[in-house]
Amino acid sequence: MYWHVARQLLDALRDGSVPPGERLPGERHLADRFGVSRETVRQALDVLRRDGLVTTDRRGSHATLSGSATGPASSLAFPVGARTPDPAAADLATVTWEAPPPEHAEALGLAPHRPTLVHRYESAGADGRGLRRAVTSFSAVALAEVEELGRYRDRADGRGSAQLRRAYDWMRKAGLTLHHRDAIVPLADTSSVRVTRRVHDQYDRPLEITDLVVDARQEALVYEFTLPSAG
Repeated sequence: MYWHVARQLLDALRDGSVPPGERLPGERHLADRFGVSRETVRQALDVLRRDGLVTTDRRGSHATLSGSATGPASSLAFPVGARTPDPAAADLATVTWEAPPPEHAEALGLAPHRPTLVHRYESAGADGRGLRRAVTSFSAVALAEVEELGRYRDRADGRGSAQLRRAYDWMRKAGLTLHHRDAIVPLADTSSVRVTRRVHDQYDRPLEITDLVVDARQEALVYEFTLPSAG
């Protein structure tokens, strides 16, 4: 029975019924829904936890970020430059709890050597070409006010996959209005460019900073802008 429940929950994770980062219904609710005991529900959740599909803390179980996001794609993609025209591109993303690069700490108002959540993203085509790397550091404000980001502190070991594709959606859900500034600078003696994005909220508090390095010969950076509605 617990395998049956686990498969039903897995389908919900895959089709977006339970979006990545969202809390799953409680054990009692799931037991009533599937007509099983709470122990059966616990066994089903154990299966999903072992596969890294859910994580559990004192507030309950949550879908991890390996599922599919729902709704239309945001015009402000995370991390910056993550979209690639190569459908066969391989993506790798992890998070660590460590001191960010000094320039990131300064931009986020963090004391030197103070740890924070650091996200690393790498993407390359099937032939190894078109390599792009991004490093993002989050501010104390972002971690305190965005519940989904704060959950990563205790499991940011740099080993598990952590696609924070919905980071900006989570910030908006927390009531933050996002403003960003992107700077594009060519790197000396290379064909690469560095894109630096800084995001702050409506109170001018820094939320995150990202540095992306991409080979300009292989890639095209596409930026989308959404105009506010009239009135």
